[in-house]
Parts: sequence; C-alpha cells; structure tokens
Amino acid sequence: MNLPMFETPTGWKFFGNLLDANKISICGEESFGTGSGHVREKDGLWAVLCWLQILADMNKDKPVGELVHVEHIVKDFWKTYGRNYYRRYDYEGLETEHAVKIFERLANHMQEFTAKAEGNTSVNFQYEDPIDGSLTKNQGYIFKYADGSRYVFRQSGTGSSGATIRIYLEKYNKD
Repeated sequence: MNLPMFETPTGWKFFGNLLDANKISICGEESFGTGSGHVREKDGLWAVLCWLQILADMNKDKPVGELVHVEHIVKDFWKTYGRNYYRRYDYEGLETEHAVKIFERLANHMQEFTAKAEGNTSVNFQYEDPIDGSLTKNQGYIFKYADGSRYVFRQSGTGSSGATIRIYLEKYNKD
C-alpha cells in the first residue's frame, strides 16, 4: 500500500522518536500495547477505542440485525492480505555464559542458513533511528525465508535473573 513502516527493536522509546517526528501515526507491539501521536505511551484503552471506531465505520449503514463483528473484519482481512501465524517461546533463567554460547552458535549458523536456499537471508538486527541517527546493535538474529516466514532469536532484558532468550516463529500464508 506504499505506506511507510518501521521495524524497531523492542522498547517503546524507539516508537517515541517516530511519533514525535510525525513519521508514524500508529504503533504497537506484541503485547497489544498501542499508541499514536496523541497517546505517546502504550495504552490498551487506545486499542479498544481504535476497534470501536473501526466497528462504527463498518456498521454505519447496517441494520441492527446485520452488524459487522470483529471476527468478520479479521477474516475479510485474512482473505484479502493473507495471514501470519505466530508463536513465541521464552527460555528464562539461563546462565549468562550459556546464552552467550547459544548466540555464538547462531552467528556461525547464519552463513550456512543463507547458503541453503535462494532467497534465504539472515541478519544480526541493528536499528538506525531515522530521526536522531543513533545506532542500536545486536538486537537479535533474524533468519528469513524467501516466502517471508522467519524465526528470530533475541536476548531479553526483562527476566528477573540470569539470561532470557526469546524465540519468535512467524509463518505467512497467502490463503
């Protein structure tokens, strides 16, 4: 749809720069925290209001017995654009030195993965903020297949002790 899109590292601060510079008008994260230019911080209420606005617009000319529901909107979206299946696994409380070894093995695996099939890519994700130019490195390893499916490994700083590794699996299905 030729709309600008930014994939940022984990952390609301990355959205903030984009919102303040009017580069984005809506942002969100996997835990359904949603924000926009007028609600700079994540707010579940904003997401609810957004859905209510969508439902109001979709139902403005419908008789009461034929109302469009969220389920209808989501299924129509999938029919038009396809669907992404998603799964996350958290491995918490790992010894830090073990987590470091896992990421060393992943770094070695990146070239092998890319060479396996045409269209495969892998990257140690880093983010250059388009507003202030700051560079945030080592945000996780992304292994992406030609069809857009991917798996991501990243260390999380939100665990209570030791290291936490999060693995994200994403699969796109056009049908």
